[in-house]
Amino acid sequence: MNTLIKLNALKTLLRHLIRIGLGLAIAFLVISCEKTVEKKSSNNQNVVPAEAQVRMRAIFERGEFDAKTFTATWLPDGSGYTVMELDSGTNAHVRVGYDVVSGERSVLDSLQIEIRGSVSPDGMRDLYTDQGNLYIRDISSNQTIQITNDSTSDTIWNGNTEWSPDGRQIVYVQRDQSNVRLRPMLMPVDPSYPKVRYARYARVGETIPSLRVGVAAAGGGNTRWLSIPAPIEGFYLGQVSWAENSDEVLIEWFSRGRNKRDFLMANAKTGQLTSIYQESDSAWVAGSRRWSGGLVWIREGGAFIIMSEKDGWRRAYVYSRNGKEEVALTPDSVDIIDGLSSTFRYDWRNMVDEAGGWFYYYASPDNPIQKYLYRAPLNGGGEAERITPEDQPGWHDYDFSPDFRWAFHTYSTFNTPPVTDLVELPQHSRVRVLEDNDELRANIETFAAQSTELIQLDIGRGVVMDAWMIKPSDFDPSRKYPVFKYVYGEPARQKVLDSWNVRYTNINFHRMIADLGYIVVCIDGRGTPAPKGAAWRRAIFPNLGPLSTDEQAAGVLEIGRTRPYIDLSRVGIWGWSGGGSNTLNAMFRKPDVYHVGIAVVPKPQPDLYHASFQEIFMRTIEENPGGYRQSAPINFAEGLKGDLLIIHGTGETNTHLQIVEGLVDRLIELGKQFDYMTYPNRDHGISEGEGTSLHLRMQITRYLLTHLPPGPR
Repeated sequence: MNTLIKLNALKTLLRHLIRIGLGLAIAFLVISCEKTVEKKSSNNQNVVPAEAQVRMRAIFERGEFDAKTFTATWLPDGSGYTVMELDSGTNAHVRVGYDVVSGERSVLDSLQIEIRGSVSPDGMRDLYTDQGNLYIRDISSNQTIQITNDSTSDTIWNGNTEWSPDGRQIVYVQRDQSNVRLRPMLMPVDPSYPKVRYARYARVGETIPSLRVGVAAAGGGNTRWLSIPAPIEGFYLGQVSWAENSDEVLIEWFSRGRNKRDFLMANAKTGQLTSIYQESDSAWVAGSRRWSGGLVWIREGGAFIIMSEKDGWRRAYVYSRNGKEEVALTPDSVDIIDGLSSTFRYDWRNMVDEAGGWFYYYASPDNPIQKYLYRAPLNGGGEAERITPEDQPGWHDYDFSPDFRWAFHTYSTFNTPPVTDLVELPQHSRVRVLEDNDELRANIETFAAQSTELIQLDIGRGVVMDAWMIKPSDFDPSRKYPVFKYVYGEPARQKVLDSWNVRYTNINFHRMIADLGYIVVCIDGRGTPAPKGAAWRRAIFPNLGPLSTDEQAAGVLEIGRTRPYIDLSRVGIWGWSGGGSNTLNAMFRKPDVYHVGIAVVPKPQPDLYHASFQEIFMRTIEENPGGYRQSAPINFAEGLKGDLLIIHGTGETNTHLQIVEGLVDRLIELGKQFDYMTYPNRDHGISEGEGTSLHLRMQITRYLLTHLPPGPR
């Protein structure tokens, strides 16, 4: 628009100049300007350079930068493992076994018995859920017994089952959503006459599903319901299992706000309850999002191991069966890295080697963006020892054999793709490489040669934040570059890890962006689930949003202060989901720091979001009205000065479209200019439909190039 205004002014000047005899020369100049404007207008339809388009197609269409993973199942005795492979002769998948020592390969019987759920202790029956009801099938005869018949399509569901050790009973959880409000959603069956689908949705402060625990005989009959505490506001359940015998059931119980946790022992016949462990916290307790929840029985049920943050660090403890603390297994002031912080989801309860006398765990005492394997004696009588070799800095994941003698070990860094090998423990000697990702490495050398720098930013008051930074391949330190910041900044995930964490960092996309002439940055501040102590993670309670906004902006200013090649007059920011919310907060609350923002599927009204997530960190709006006011980007929309693009899917089941459209209406009311792009019928990942993922990244790139000029100055 500015170019057109200047052109009109030039035409007016021309008319005056013609009168004094200079019209011909100036007329030629105006015609040239008009052609230039036309050309620029045409180019704006496709401002993404051809090379960048090629790279994005390689990433999002052909998957040339996707790492291959190795998946196998250990044999029960740890002597070997099985994998599914494609038979070159028949083009069919066959099950193949490998000897762990020799690597000898043998094709196994490809006809496997179909198992739908969990197999009984005697190996003869299969317990499974079908359309919310429970069934037990005799594997040899295929005869089925229906255990429950009360499930309905969208209200009652029975699941989370477990066999009793003697195989005579099962325990299960019933979830009843009858009182959870229904939310209508359009189904694109016919463009003129779409159908309406109703789904249960428990938002902040509303009724959540009710839960109960039942015990049923494996032969059928009535369920015995256990009388667990059921406050009117509701509650949540974690681990529900048999307590190492067929007479008692273990129930992990959480308050609605997840600030209280209670392990209950219930007599399966009488229903009598006994509490063996209780924990509370002013913010939230360990296990609130399951990754560090539950317990592990040892000594044939005489004691158990539990994860807790009661002393300010995530540590493992041994308690006797009656709930008396015996010993802390892991060191003081060192966090265990749980499954939430990991790029490889794991259950810490599978890392207890009782026969060998060890508790295995992940930690990184000296660098919170890396991960290593440690082990500590189960009797608490010795020092923890590191198993991962010292000469392999980065990120490590392990899948143990049942006897803990062997493991599938996957190692990567931010700049190097994963390699999976078979190692022998505890000496960590390599037996053979199982997946090297050589093809991916070759592709990286072609398209993504520049390395990522892992840095730390000290913003004062004892807060040191981890960050990564990508420079253009032709970086010139004597010139200044615009910054494009990728943000998440919420408790669900770290984005700064020394790992090939492509799924959660969009690193290959960001390498392409950097080569367009930007410095791409990502920062993890307080509130992210880094292994830096409970105080770091809980610093955002009970006000999810403002602290992250302040510290992220401080991080940007610190980068600019310490690096002369940073151009703080050209700063853009983008994020997805919680990162989209942080992008809105950045653009609304820090308009002098950020000049361009791209918010993908944000939640500008947190009080309309899921109760199960939001209430952990903020409680209900009735309990914390001030916190919800301060956390909601919609309440600060008047601060928008820069260029803002909001992207959403109309088929959202997570951050529903109406959560965002409330902000759209508010920006319109305020007279704020912004851009808004919706993808029809796409959900939270905006990936449904051919070409969607590529189109979205093209849209982000085009908006960035148009509104935040690339290249050094």
